[in-house]
Amino acid sequence: MLSIFRDIIRFSDMMSFDPVYLVYALAAYLIGSISTAIITCKLMGLEDPRSVGSNNPGATNVLRTGGKKAAIITLLGDMLKGLLPVLVVQQLSVDITALAITGIAAFLGHLYPLYYRFKGGKGVATFYGVLLGTNWIIGLAALAVWVLMILLFRISGLSALVSATSSPFIAWYFDGSEILIAAVTFMAILLIWRHRSNIKQMLQNTKPE
Repeated sequence: MLSIFRDIIRFSDMMSFDPVYLVYALAAYLIGSISTAIITCKLMGLEDPRSVGSNNPGATNVLRTGGKKAAIITLLGDMLKGLLPVLVVQQLSVDITALAITGIAAFLGHLYPLYYRFKGGKGVATFYGVLLGTNWIIGLAALAVWVLMILLFRISGLSALVSATSSPFIAWYFDGSEILIAAVTFMAILLIWRHRSNIKQMLQNTKPE
């Protein structure tokens, strides 16, 4: 498994790059930049999630400040942002490189959205959407880890961190593609980085998101 980190370093060298991948990436990034949380709260007459609670435009914060209905819509919308671009590219190309680039671009769009001054959410739902679209078995396995952790500890942030940490190993076990493992690891590292405030709160023994 140490080879995963070597693969990340030489990620660009592994890819048989096709210029059309840039089109896929741009489209996926623009779709990923759409904030389901902000749009949902605005349409439902709720407060902007960036100004209440944890100030995070994600499903967990929407649940706490806007209720279950808004949170479910946000969760599904964020997941679809990662799922749909990958599924579309699957119909256009069977190249794993195209899927990896598309998935990463959609994920980055959620984290650093063009439409909202590059200030987005933590990426959990979009991450799962990308995994499900790329390989549904890997996606379901990662989701199963999240569900198990949430049932045991009832802490969304901790569940996401454990699931993200395990996802490269899940990808290695069920697929084995170096490009896919590297892409999943890259997204998992970013997701963990976006949860750094949660990690700090957990270390300080205060309740994280």
